[in-house]
Amino acid sequence: MVQLIVGNKGKGKTKHLLDQVNGQVQSVSGNIVYLDKSTKHMYELNNKIRLIDVSSYLITNSDEFVGFISGIISQDHDLEQVYVDNFLKIACLEDEGSEMESVVLKLDKLGKAFHIDFYLSVSLDEAQVPASIKDKVTVSL
Repeated sequence: MVQLIVGNKGKGKTKHLLDQVNGQVQSVSGNIVYLDKSTKHMYELNNKIRLIDVSSYLITNSDEFVGFISGIISQDHDLEQVYVDNFLKIACLEDEGSEMESVVLKLDKLGKAFHIDFYLSVSLDEAQVPASIKDKVTVSL
C-alpha cells in the first residue's frame, strides 16, 4: 500500500511524516525505514527507526531508486513500513513529473507483494497529482 502526503513546500509535510512514523513505532511488530536526503532529522526519529541518507548512494534516476528500495526489501524480511521524505527529490522525479505515476505504481506492487506500507511526502499541490494515483492521497496540506 502507498499513501501520499501532499502539499506545496513549507506546508508541514515533514513534521506530519515524523509525527506519524514516531507514533507507529509502538504498534508495528516489524521494522521501519525512513528515507531522507540528509541526516538532519536523525534526532527527531525514535532510535528503533532506521534512517537512511539516500544522498550517500549515488541514485541518479527513478529506476535506480526503485532498485534501491528493492534492495532494502530483499535484505530485511521483517520490513513493514517505509517512509520517504521529499519523495520527488530522492526518487529523482523533480524534472520528470510524468514518471511519478509509474514509480508510485511500482512501489504499490512491491508493497502488495511483500506486505509493506509506503508513506511518501510529495511536494505537489493535490491538484497536480496524476488522476490514476489521486486515490493514494491520504493527507493534503
